[in-house]
Amino acid sequence: MRRIMGIVLAVLLIGGVVAAVVAGRDNGEPGTATKTVRMVIGSEKAGFFADPDVVKALAAKGYTVEAETSGSWAMEGLDLQGYDLAFPSSRAPADELAEKHGVRGILPRPFYSPLVVVSRRGAAEVLAKNELAVLDGRNPGTLRMAAYLDAAGRDRTWQQLEGADGYGELTGTLYISSTDPESSNSGALYLAAASYVANRGKVVASDTEVERTAPLLRKLVGVQGAQQSSTDAAFRDFVSGAGNPLVLVYESQVAALLDERQNADDLVVLYPDTTVNSDHTVVPLTDAGREVAELLGTDPALRKLAVRHGFRPQGDVAEFAAAAVGRTAYLKQRLTGVRQAPVPTSTVLHELARRARG
Repeated sequence: MRRIMGIVLAVLLIGGVVAAVVAGRDNGEPGTATKTVRMVIGSEKAGFFADPDVVKALAAKGYTVEAETSGSWAMEGLDLQGYDLAFPSSRAPADELAEKHGVRGILPRPFYSPLVVVSRRGAAEVLAKNELAVLDGRNPGTLRMAAYLDAAGRDRTWQQLEGADGYGELTGTLYISSTDPESSNSGALYLAAASYVANRGKVVASDTEVERTAPLLRKLVGVQGAQQSSTDAAFRDFVSGAGNPLVLVYESQVAALLDERQNADDLVVLYPDTTVNSDHTVVPLTDAGREVAELLGTDPALRKLAVRHGFRPQGDVAEFAAAAVGRTAYLKQRLTGVRQAPVPTSTVLHELARRARG
């Protein structure tokens, strides 16, 4: 009789545990059993996937994510055996990865972020005084790309700009710090926007156009010396007060900084009047990778968290506009007045980057 009662109690106990797990799932609570998904991502998304709320939202859907960072263009040289997805910062490197790994179908693009230039207040005011930028004090500034590229092409220095003598840190050649265009997406897209403007508002597509724009791109990159491989490192340097007073970053990084800090000090955000949106594009390598990619674009909780980290979800501008309320001195709710430059083919962009690096 005691043995029978022990067996009955054991069965009841196991049934109770199973019921509790099922009830937890039915209540929307994350269960303990999750599928691990390995991914390689651009560094600008590291904070998003490390966010405990993002971890919790993915766990609620049955997934645990292990994320490693890499330059978007550098992903092409990685051994992705055992990974479920690659998540570079734009469509061009994603297309190359998809072709290399035989991925078919439409690649998910859950969110995007335009490139912007972060500046110190003094530097931005000097640019505005010399008609290289436009400031109104209540909204983000505008970088006049054609005027800036003309100044860069003529090797203008800060000392040659009116008003720069009031700021001891503004010395040497005028330039925007960007990442290595041969390994980093933001650096490559900077060349895409610059070459479009230099090519008289036309995407570079021929050898002749590459030859015409290459000297300017070489100046934009050559003056910088050694370049960072990721915008994350470059932005951290800027925030710490080190380095160049003008740095090209993703808008999402500015939004994330504002979410962390009450005081943005003397930060000025300049939206280039001609820029390139960085469409964060997923290359699913397994079924689990595709499922997570789809969740990032469709799950309301994950879309809301993406906005909190400064990304603009595809398909609904109102989500980001609502989140930017109270931050309009730094962020544009809608990208009005900003022209989107087409991106050259991967082959042309690689050649532009190679020429720019000398």
